[in-house]
Amino acid sequence: MTTTMRAIRQEVLGGPEVLTEVDIERPEPGLSQLLVRVHAAGLNPTDWGHRAFPIFLGPPPFTLGWDVSGVVEAVGFGVTLFKPGDEVFGMLPYPHGAGSHAEYVAGPARAFAHKPRNTGHVQAGALPLAALTAWQALNDTAQLADGQRVLIHAAAGGVGHLAVQIAKARGAYVIGTASAGHHDLVRDLGADEMIDYHTTDFATAVSDVDVVLNSITGDYSARSLCTLRPGGVLVSLLPFGSEVPAEAAKLGVRTELMLVEHDHAGMTEIAGLVTQGKLRPVIAAMAEAAKAHELGETRHVAGKLVLTMM
Repeated sequence: MTTTMRAIRQEVLGGPEVLTEVDIERPEPGLSQLLVRVHAAGLNPTDWGHRAFPIFLGPPPFTLGWDVSGVVEAVGFGVTLFKPGDEVFGMLPYPHGAGSHAEYVAGPARAFAHKPRNTGHVQAGALPLAALTAWQALNDTAQLADGQRVLIHAAAGGVGHLAVQIAKARGAYVIGTASAGHHDLVRDLGADEMIDYHTTDFATAVSDVDVVLNSITGDYSARSLCTLRPGGVLVSLLPFGSEVPAEAAKLGVRTELMLVEHDHAGMTEIAGLVTQGKLRPVIAAMAEAAKAHELGETRHVAGKLVLTMM
């Protein structure tokens, strides 16, 4: 086996132009780890965020990418769940496990699950981080139940379009916000109501929801509080000011700020939904790294962007 591999690397922070394809040393699987030959790897807003700003990873050099779908090349000591040749998909530990935008990546065995047989690597590679975010927000954090009402902001986005499907699989009534051009897509994925945020104030159009899932900056979290019924919960994927939980307490609702975690059990649940035909990613584009970052930064992509490394 070769000791080097191709990777999308950056030496400095900056725009998409700092991303270059280079040859670097291929990793080896450590204790309880897999070495995966990467077939496809999704991109997420955190990728272009970390490319440009010193968020969690510190200064470069580094290889980005947390989503991965591929084939197990080798297993480290103690791994029992997978064998070489198994097709797997998963999310590398966030944030410091980044590195899937390469030909090979090593990560904890329990960050992965068996890839569903009814989907390809491109589709599987688009799912992990965004689908786990939606699953952990709606299932683990909000404990969304059958018959409840949920408001999902950016419902056509990477997390949003998967959250719509997960919420429907859990029996919820789904209201989404998105631009009008994306309404048909999100309705096809299961949304019961759609709101065009360009023309309608969701804060006056929506009421009595049990759960709000927010992934938009600005005042969206604060404005969402009035849409909740007493006992409801706002799950935000982005930080909000101290005034938000203070106002929530007055209204009798709660707020949660969530950061996604790698999760074998969650990935297994996601695989089950895919196998049952209840969850599928919308692939916005397959592009080389710099172009994919450019597209993502427009904030108008419906679905997911994916890199193929084979």
